[in-house]
Amino acid sequence: MDSMRQVDSMRHAKRPPAPGASRVLKVVAIALAVVLVSGVSVAAIAVTSIASKISANAVDISGGTGEGGSQPHVGAFVGGFNVLIVGTDNDAKQGDSFGKRDATLNDVNIMLHVSADQKSGVVVSFPRDLIVNHPACTDPTTKVAYDATRNEPLNTGYERGGLACIKTTIEKLTGLTIPYAGLISFNGVIEMTNAVGGVPVCVNNAIFDKDSGLDLPKGTTVVSGADALAFLRTRESVGDGSDLSRISSQQQYLSSLVRTLKSANTLTDVTKLYGLASAAANNISLSTSLASPDAMVSLALALKDIDLTKLVFVQYPGTTGNANYPGKVIPTVDVADELFAKISSDQPFTLDSDSTGIGSAVVTPTPSPSSSSTPSSTDAATPAATPAPSPSSTSAVIAGVTGQTADEQTCAVAN
Repeated sequence: MDSMRQVDSMRHAKRPPAPGASRVLKVVAIALAVVLVSGVSVAAIAVTSIASKISANAVDISGGTGEGGSQPHVGAFVGGFNVLIVGTDNDAKQGDSFGKRDATLNDVNIMLHVSADQKSGVVVSFPRDLIVNHPACTDPTTKVAYDATRNEPLNTGYERGGLACIKTTIEKLTGLTIPYAGLISFNGVIEMTNAVGGVPVCVNNAIFDKDSGLDLPKGTTVVSGADALAFLRTRESVGDGSDLSRISSQQQYLSSLVRTLKSANTLTDVTKLYGLASAAANNISLSTSLASPDAMVSLALALKDIDLTKLVFVQYPGTTGNANYPGKVIPTVDVADELFAKISSDQPFTLDSDSTGIGSAVVTPTPSPSSSSTPSSTDAATPAATPAPSPSSTSAVIAGVTGQTADEQTCAVAN
């Protein structure tokens, strides 16, 4: 396999940091690991008790082979790598809090690719309703074997074989190797948003969605808890009401979360850092290749130098409206091939001029009265005439790919 796709290349550090330095490093690295490894969010480990919980919840994503990336020591990540984060909508631990469902579905599927020089990254959101071919999988709990299927929604993968099956499906779809993964529930989103003190989100007009419970005024509001989850889940109330519109809202949230976690407030607040680690320990299941303090700190160190302008959130290219698959997303194969060719070879690319997607628009927020003030629902947000400058003027434009960079502020477009 091409060396650019060997995403699990790592080696042990020759000399670990001194005990005191290592302890401080792990605490500081928590927020950085949270920022860039998760679909709706992920965290690192602060103390031994939390680390043991993470280890106890670890998931084997090797499909029974035992492969999938070894755990590195601090500072050992070398080169590029891929991490998959999956959000489920009906975790057994949450009971009927968010309604009854007949099955547990992988409704959020996000992959982070970090370049070989670890200076840039791409976060790809795969629509839950994306029509894909599923490989043969075996349920890790029941040991029931499932045959390969064709033309089925992506979010049926979890029921066929858990996190390992979803990972294999995404690998076959993209041509990339994914050695690291994590699974997060609704409760995890709520607790981790609370731990950072809320995340600012924006809507261009007031939204009230009785299905998700979202009730937001026009402008920017700092959401936390159930409100944050409602913003991520709302579908009918944004854009054209499709899953693609919802992904635009999720990318807005994740970009805002990255900026929040990169702020001095979060990175220096020990209470918030510990809260993130605790929320992760109780609500996130990491792959066995990632479920250790050293692995998480190594990951954070590999990500810490990525500039926000070089962290790009994109949607897997697809279209709706196919009569044979009503309400589903059909892959735009030629555009997807071009996108993943760029990703696998770490070639820079630029999004089209109107690229934020059908559910959002780039905005120019009204400056707050003081730099220390907290955004509120009264802040105005005006659509900008053009998106923010692209990371590189020499990058090739991939027409048909929608998304935004982490430094761009966008507003959800009310339906």
